[in-house]
Amino acid sequence: MGKTTWIATAVVVPAGTGIGAGTGRGQGNGGGDELGQACSEATLQGAYGLQFQGTRPVRPPFPPGIESFIGVAIRTYDGQGQFTQISNVHGSVIGVEAEVESVGTYLVNEDCTGSHSAQFVPTAPPVTDRFVIADNGREVRFAVMTPLSTMNSGELQKIHVRP
Repeated sequence: MGKTTWIATAVVVPAGTGIGAGTGRGQGNGGGDELGQACSEATLQGAYGLQFQGTRPVRPPFPPGIESFIGVAIRTYDGQGQFTQISNVHGSVIGVEAEVESVGTYLVNEDCTGSHSAQFVPTAPPVTDRFVIADNGREVRFAVMTPLSTMNSGELQKIHVRP
């Protein structure tokens, strides 16, 4: 019997080149529309279901430490750079925080990347993240950048209104 030899290859693509990632312009699967238009704040408009998970610092009155948490929310974008959100979060130390209302802002770049900023908990520092819009604005994937002590990522999907 012959011997099987496997050869691994890798392709290294420098970040920001757009190679492999695509911008969605004219491709029908990126953040912009199928006519090749660039993204803007108007790309995100209406209600999105959000699922997220991560770790964060424990807040008083609980003892200091880090907890794991998971959550779901409905985030509603106004198409002009503002959003509202109603969250339900379960922390491994803090417990359940139900129906928490918050507001925030967002910026969208032409290449369908962007950032959110909000203060979800009045006593905690503001949270900023970076995101990528996909599927012609029907999906958003994000990762929290600050505060540094919070590790959080998630995905939003457009909620379709039935006639």
